Formats: sequence, C-alpha cells, structure tokens
Amino acid sequence: MPEVIKVKTGNKFEDLGSYSRLVAVDNMIWVSNTAGRNPRTKLIPEDLTEQTNQVLDNISGALAAVDAVLEDVVSARVFVQFPEDIDTIMAAYGKRMGGINPTLTMTCPPLGAAQYKVEIDVVAVRGVSKADVKELLVSQ
Repeated sequence: MPEVIKVKTGNKFEDLGSYSRLVAVDNMIWVSNTAGRNPRTKLIPEDLTEQTNQVLDNISGALAAVDAVLEDVVSARVFVQFPEDIDTIMAAYGKRMGGINPTLTMTCPPLGAAQYKVEIDVVAVRGVSKADVKELLVSQ
C-alpha cells in the first residue's frame, strides 16, 4: 500500500477548490500551482524577480514539509501573466534552478488576478537531489 501525504497551508482557496498544496505518494511529489504571496505578511511583491523568488520559496517550504528540497524537482511549469515579463521571470527562475535543470514548460495564460505575475507548479521525486546524474547533449 503506498504512503500518501496531503499538505495544506490554510489558504482559503484550498478549501474552496478542494485541493492540497502538495500531494506525496511514496517518493513522488506534486506541488499545486503556487503564487508569490508571502505566507507571513500576506503580501505579493510587485517586483518580478522578488515575486518569482517568493513563489520558489513557497514551493521549497511545501517540499520541506515532506522532507524534500527544491533540488528534488524534476519538472516545472511556469505560468507568466504578461508575455513581456518572460525574460525577467526566466532569468530569476534560472538563477534559483541553476544546476537542478528540471524539464520546463513556460506559458502565458491569464492568471487569477493582475497582481499574480508568475505562478509555478512542480513535480519532484524525493531523493533525486542525492542521485548520480548523467547529462546527455543531443544535437538537433
């Protein structure tokens, strides 16, 4: 029987939408689309880099609840509110995720409100951060 852990943060939308911030099934971990609201201050930074870092901090905190780290992320989807913000958000994301190199999908759908300039969801595998990794370069 697999071990299943569902993590909630107390966010009102988790109850309204009946979802968990994170679901772990054994070592597989899925983190819901996460915004850049600081959980202590409840504020969302307007600066794109700060907001992107806050999103990744929020994801890191959720992962920590199940003994995982950002370096365990194997796949990410980044949702950018405004296409003109892609380069700045990509640079901030890349700085934090450098060396981790998960798969990445970046897209520009409308988000819940204009203040949400970036949201990210991830899939992680607990322990990948300690694994031996072989990188291959495929020429196209």
